[in-house]
Amino acid sequence: MSAHCHDHHASPGASDPRYRKILWLALVLNAAMFFVELGAGFKSGSVSLLADAIDFFGDAANYAVTLAVLSRSLAWRAWAAVLKGLSMFGFGLFVLGRVSWSALQGVMPEPATMGAIGLLALIVNVFVATLLYAWREGDANMRSVWLCSRNDAIGNIAVMLAALGVLGTHTAWPDLAVALVMGLLAISSGWSVLMHARREIRSLANAPRLRAAKD
Repeated sequence: MSAHCHDHHASPGASDPRYRKILWLALVLNAAMFFVELGAGFKSGSVSLLADAIDFFGDAANYAVTLAVLSRSLAWRAWAAVLKGLSMFGFGLFVLGRVSWSALQGVMPEPATMGAIGLLALIVNVFVATLLYAWREGDANMRSVWLCSRNDAIGNIAVMLAALGVLGTHTAWPDLAVALVMGLLAISSGWSVLMHARREIRSLANAPRLRAAKD
């Protein structure tokens, strides 16, 4: 971790004004897409769209947290990453529960709305992920931002494939299967962010002892 183990060092790119502007743009786009997909998800009866809408909301909140701690110490950013990792993990669990409930209800989603909104969401997320690509190897907090954008783009493609599956099979199972995968992906990514943040927090805790040993 070298210099990044010390509390007073900033993460590479954290002080870059371009990164802050990109985060603000990502926050606005994700908040807007939350409302778009939420309405479309209820209208179409698609669980995968609803799952993606909740994901957009979570990402907007994550960008807000990242902006709040961007100029703070590594310890602040590491603990913010813990919060975001927990939210990603919780989102995944919620989606798994929603899939189970929808499977029992037997609601048939509307594939045309799923496909159109999925394409719009994909365009937005690819745009944001491209802007954030240069900061994907930063600290745990910055890495979590990149993972959110990457996972969203993957999820949007899956929603579009689910729309084709619903159209071809005339069943809700493709929609439910994609929502299930999105939930599992969120759990996996949340765990990855938590482990990264845990390593940073442990490094920060050990830094005083290492400095004392050198002295």
